[in-house]
Amino acid sequence: MGLGDELMITSFVEQEKKKHPNKQIVIGDLKKKIIYDSPIYKNNPNITPINKVDRNKPIHFINYYNEARPYIDYERSSDKNWKWNMSFSPTPGKLYFTDSEKNKAISILSAAKDYWKKNNKAKSKGIIFFESTSTKIDDSFFYYKMKNKDWGESNWKELILKLKDKYLIIQSKHEKSKKYEGVYYSSVDFDFRTACAIMNYCDLFLGPEGGFSHAAAAIRKKAIVYFGGWIHPKVTGYDSHENIYFDHSMSPCGTVGYICSHCDEARKTITVDNILNKVISILNN
Repeated sequence: MGLGDELMITSFVEQEKKKHPNKQIVIGDLKKKIIYDSPIYKNNPNITPINKVDRNKPIHFINYYNEARPYIDYERSSDKNWKWNMSFSPTPGKLYFTDSEKNKAISILSAAKDYWKKNNKAKSKGIIFFESTSTKIDDSFFYYKMKNKDWGESNWKELILKLKDKYLIIQSKHEKSKKYEGVYYSSVDFDFRTACAIMNYCDLFLGPEGGFSHAAAAIRKKAIVYFGGWIHPKVTGYDSHENIYFDHSMSPCGTVGYICSHCDEARKTITVDNILNKVISILNN
């Protein structure tokens, strides 16, 4: 599963902990008797870490793994197209940052503000946390999925160039990140959790549907999220976000086995100015 999946389950975990306050809550594959861990679960008071599970005390097992994600209709899905469970809608999850993560985020944010002052005379009109590239883009299984979900490098590049003189844009940092002119790209390495801690101090998340959009919901952050025509915002989106969806007879296609011409049409139809105007509107209110 991805980090977005693991964020989605944390809201359910919180509900289950209220029902079973005296039980250890774990997440995994019950059939295989495997308990899973994730960076997302770190510091979460509702989840018992693997290394602290006491087999002699009551355990509440949440059956949640790759083949048990509630937003996928497995019976209708194939290795070419995933079908969606349109009756499912996520509830924002929870992230619990450590003091170390918060302090590192503040330090990186401070460096980003210094970068802005050195390169701009006017004060920024807002701080945007941005990431457009998935860490899975070169994975043989996820390649087509990630290509179809993406708005396209040229679109993101054009949008950033139109925003960079008015807004401080901080980009996430990972091994697959595509650097864009006009963004602050930290010289200090940081992981996903720290990236989310940085986002927590920003005004807006900007990027495609995925781990960071779920993180933005978890920290109650405004967001503009590109969905294209691949998956419907009802299934993995949040009402508090501006979800950019390609409303088309073939949407949502869920294409995972090939490059989708319908998703390409979505990239061409959803214009840079369309999203630019939404950014300006949100950050001016």
